[in-house]
Amino acid sequence: MIRSMTAFARKDTEGEWGSLTCEIRAVNHRYLEPAFRLPEPLRELENGFRETLRKRLGRGKVEIGLRLQLTDDATGGLTVNQALAEELNDAANHINRILDNPAHINALDILRWPGVLQSGERDLEPVKEAAQALFAETVDELVGVREREGERLRPLFEERLQEITDSVSQVRKRMPELLEQQSDSLRERFEAAKVELDPDRLAQEMVVLAQKSDVAEELDRLDTHVSEVRQTLSGDKPIGRRLDFLMQELNREANTLSSKSIDAEVTRVAVDLKVLIEQMREQVQNLE
Repeated sequence: MIRSMTAFARKDTEGEWGSLTCEIRAVNHRYLEPAFRLPEPLRELENGFRETLRKRLGRGKVEIGLRLQLTDDATGGLTVNQALAEELNDAANHINRILDNPAHINALDILRWPGVLQSGERDLEPVKEAAQALFAETVDELVGVREREGERLRPLFEERLQEITDSVSQVRKRMPELLEQQSDSLRERFEAAKVELDPDRLAQEMVVLAQKSDVAEELDRLDTHVSEVRQTLSGDKPIGRRLDFLMQELNREANTLSSKSIDAEVTRVAVDLKVLIEQMREQVQNLE
């Protein structure tokens, strides 16, 4: 399965307690690097969310945002600390009896005193359960988006792999002809230099030439790497790092083919191979 690292997913849910919105945005990154923005009442869920991401995603820079809107009922309402309010009122009355011009104290003055007005206890368990389910659903959607985006790249890889296979086959068919041409050219150089054609010397030169020009191993390795890329693309695990390594190996063989080239056509094929490999490598950087 081909998965892109770049994706976005959003899910919403509602309950008697209020509403939740989860957004996950992922971009390219060498490793898995999640960053969370969670409301304070749900902060304790972060470790569980991290573990879920670790199991579902291979790599990528992932930003997770969770927004919580509680209803008035869910907040538990407000309560007054009556004992503290009465103490404040008694203290104020006592001070007023001492002062010549006492100032009247009103209810708002007492309510502003720290600890007089208190929030009721909240039952957040239903909210936490909903947040965990919503996060799992959003991760599912993100993975689905990654897979769909990745699968759109499959034709690109298949086309370029086939072009590489065709090019390798083309060079392999031409090699006997090219070696024969080089042999004829070597004989002509001996004759032009009016050097007596020593059969042993000529045979040695032909062996050296064949060794320098033999690209059979490079062609075989190119075919092998293409097969490995195809096999990797058909797997169901994260493939980005594996493909990146294979692109390096393909490029190495293409460079060697170019350096051993004894023909302009082979040189052109080697350049074309490097272009095809680079096109795939650019897309591999976006794969999980």
